[in-house]
Amino acid sequence: MSDPEPPEIKEEQEELCTTYEESDHSDKTYNCDTCGKTYKYKCQLISHLRIHTDGKKYSCQTCGKTFRTHGELNNHIRIHTGEKPFTCNTCGKAFTHLSTLTGHMRTHTGEKPFTCDICGKAFRIRASLTCHMRTHTGDKKFTCKTCGKSFTARRHLETHMSTHTGVKPFSCNTCGKDFRIRGNLTVHMRIHTGETPYSCKTCGKTFKQHCALEYHMRIHTGQKPYSCKTCGKKMRNSSNLIRHMRIHTGERQFSCKTCGKKLLNSSNLIRHMRIHTGERQFSCKTCGKKLHNSSNLKRHMRIHTGEKQVTLQDMEKMCLIR
Repeated sequence: MSDPEPPEIKEEQEELCTTYEESDHSDKTYNCDTCGKTYKYKCQLISHLRIHTDGKKYSCQTCGKTFRTHGELNNHIRIHTGEKPFTCNTCGKAFTHLSTLTGHMRTHTGEKPFTCDICGKAFRIRASLTCHMRTHTGDKKFTCKTCGKSFTARRHLETHMSTHTGVKPFSCNTCGKDFRIRGNLTVHMRIHTGETPYSCKTCGKTFKQHCALEYHMRIHTGQKPYSCKTCGKKMRNSSNLIRHMRIHTGERQFSCKTCGKKLLNSSNLIRHMRIHTGERQFSCKTCGKKLHNSSNLKRHMRIHTGEKQVTLQDMEKMCLIR
């Protein structure tokens, strides 16, 4: 049940409604000039008009965010106070809002009642489906007033805005680290608690984040939903596709600060930097020799195993024999 209106608004509405009920029992209605919606009582129209006037008169003293009702403000304040009155009977996890608990319960039941009519993807909560639909329509209705960048979801805009303000209102009570969004704090806290709430039903492996579980599941299903438009190669996730695309574009955005050499990805840069630092973290278990990278270690190990390296000429000979 939602919180009641604050006293000053409630008294105003009661006075208006009482006056109307005592003085007029006609069929008169009250119309909104903006959207045309009709109400029986004037007090109802006044309450409705806040939607159009953006009458957000209740401000959070912690982060400055404003709300239309005192109840909405109280719900928001729990984000800062850490109050979580709604508890999951299955795993004991607590939440600030009842709606969040309802969505969480579906992680246990596996229920995903909200389905995309275009691609068939299903979601636990309606808000996720609404946001997802914009990936098909291209609708980005939430725009940053500072830089003009647009987003498909309000929460994405709010996260982006903190890059301009520098505000990080969500703090870890254990180590003091600050975060721009609550979700990042929630995931971070699992470092301290050791909680891994997302389990693979196939092999039992557990994960801190749902997205990590989804990626892991593709190992079992073989699903590779991200395709390169140039060569058709398929990838398990978008980050792998982005790295792969640099092969075609020739983009090398990772530069060595020592010699200026540019490389395709961060892992290549890390390996390259060992040339300058002299770091040799790959050790041969047989003789103890240390090498810059795993490829060099594999080549070195052939000295001990006697395995012959297959050269290009060897490959050509094998093909001719066939």
